[in-house]
Amino acid sequence: MRFPPSFLDEIKARLPVSEVVRNRVKLTRAGREWKGLSPFNAEKTPSFFVNDQKMAWFDFSAGKNGNIFDFVMATEGLSFPDAVERLARGAGLALPQASPEAEAQEKTRNNLHEVLARAASYFSARLAGGQGGAARAYLAGRGVDAWLQGRFGLGYALPEKYALRDHLAGTGVPVPTMIEAGLLIHGEDIALPYDRFRDRIMFPIHDPLGRVIAFGARALGPDAEPKYLNSPETALFHKGAILYNHHHARKAAHTGGQVIAVEGYVDVIAMTSAGFDATVAPLGTALTPDQCELLWKMAEEPILCFDGDRAGRNAAYRAVDMALPLIGPGRSLGFALLPEGQDPDDLARTSGREAVSQLLSRALPLADLIWVRETENKIFATPERRAGLERRLSEIAREIRDEALRRHYQAAFKERLFQFFGRGGYRPFAAANATRTGRPKTAWQRSSEPKSNLAAAPLVSRSLAKSPLLRPGEPRLPPRDGLILLLLLNHPRLIGRHIEDLAQIAFSSAEAGALRDALLASAAAADLPAEARAEPNPDAPSLRAAVEGQGFGAILQQLDGMAAHASHWYAKAGAADADAGEVLKQALNLHRRARTLHRELQLAELALGKDSSEANLGRLKDIQAQLSALGGIEAAVEGFGAQSGRPRGTL
Repeated sequence: MRFPPSFLDEIKARLPVSEVVRNRVKLTRAGREWKGLSPFNAEKTPSFFVNDQKMAWFDFSAGKNGNIFDFVMATEGLSFPDAVERLARGAGLALPQASPEAEAQEKTRNNLHEVLARAASYFSARLAGGQGGAARAYLAGRGVDAWLQGRFGLGYALPEKYALRDHLAGTGVPVPTMIEAGLLIHGEDIALPYDRFRDRIMFPIHDPLGRVIAFGARALGPDAEPKYLNSPETALFHKGAILYNHHHARKAAHTGGQVIAVEGYVDVIAMTSAGFDATVAPLGTALTPDQCELLWKMAEEPILCFDGDRAGRNAAYRAVDMALPLIGPGRSLGFALLPEGQDPDDLARTSGREAVSQLLSRALPLADLIWVRETENKIFATPERRAGLERRLSEIAREIRDEALRRHYQAAFKERLFQFFGRGGYRPFAAANATRTGRPKTAWQRSSEPKSNLAAAPLVSRSLAKSPLLRPGEPRLPPRDGLILLLLLNHPRLIGRHIEDLAQIAFSSAEAGALRDALLASAAAADLPAEARAEPNPDAPSLRAAVEGQGFGAILQQLDGMAAHASHWYAKAGAADADAGEVLKQALNLHRRARTLHRELQLAELALGKDSSEANLGRLKDIQAQLSALGGIEAAVEGFGAQSGRPRGTL
């Protein structure tokens, strides 16, 4: 039986030579290669070597060498078709059926490879030419120099609608083949198919063997949508089964490079520029099981390094849920969480290799990230909430299919719960925050309390900090949450001005978050378009009535109680919106900063618990110092009363 070359290449790409040889030969690492005793001759000194990068093995004592098919045939006495069949099963591939249709498909694949290679060369030439000036300037601004442009084969698609089509047609490529390669847009209502990629920086996407199979494209125009565009699914390209830069990363991982997955093309390039060649990225989607399998073929515990915003955090959490059924001994994930507002590109370009290395050294194991996700910013002051945490962790552990590993996760979660809640079921914050040795406890030992304990420090003016609004006392509604909600209730006009910040803020209590959502929805339902939000809007009583009718009476009573004892006029309905708005802006900024620092403190404590090095201890102390400094910051609200007729300094 004749096997298509692409099928044999796929088997070789999926099965490293060392993995196949290890079934017969005990291998040990020897620099960039593996070595062992010859399976063909009796010997005491290893003369058998395997090079995964070259996809080959060499036996100097027997004078033999070859690929994985040659090895199986030589050691198991199989014919070539039988060796292919056995290795295909190991690679999870079905044997192709010999038929005229299969031969036609193989010919089509070869044609598509050739067309895409020509397109990549064309785009590369346009980037280097006179019309690529703006694209080169953009890349230079992102730190992508000429060497990096060449390494990744970057290019530029001209703005003209038929530029690529006409070029390829001039070399003899038929339009249907261009369409099949994903290069043209076509349809029943389109008379002439036209270029899919226009006025975009082009990122060729390669298969594991380094052949171009698709493109990613970044728009240059500020109003172009979408900003990033990938090739459609084709006979060669299935984006959920491919990693960007896999062909380079596989070789770098073979030489001992740490395997890292980031979110975007430019992140990969920046990490490579900083010296981390074994960096890959999914193609605009959440990490898939197929992509995880590719990562695990390069490393037992690849590190996912996602952006430091909410989307990046959510991407990490989705990766946790996706990977749980797949993990096992030698198959896990680490998570390097960037500070809020940063991405790998920022860190690599502005801070360099050392900063990236430090971040990777603090990567959290998968179990630790699960614990952080389930406990951060949550209050477990009631038996029901503690029981809920225990149930969630039990359900998470049951997702793990490997029986031995599942037992270890269950035991680890049980131990953490015991230390988290203590023998009596719940430990006060003061007791949970110290150990007999005086060493800081880890995040999972401290996070049973809401982070509103920082309200004891004056996060705004001294007089405001002394107010019941910001003093601990109401267990269900943290003071800073209450201040923000009071400002919104009494000054509905502020909702439109700060709608994006309000939608993203993470309140400490679920009740506060739910009321915030209701306020945003009610303001939108009251017809407050962006251009009209600075003008007359629903008055405070109308907005209050709208949310009270939705079942928020209890929390509104709490807010009334807090406001009744507050002497600060800017939280009341009669204050000028400018004054209230300034206080709201400060409260939101301080709220975000405090939560960011608390999250970093949790991660620093986990790192210190794993490795009590001077670097980890120094990072912990630095974050604690920042929290202390944040507690001393004053919002300088004194003197804002000009518009309302109040004298300055009356807060």
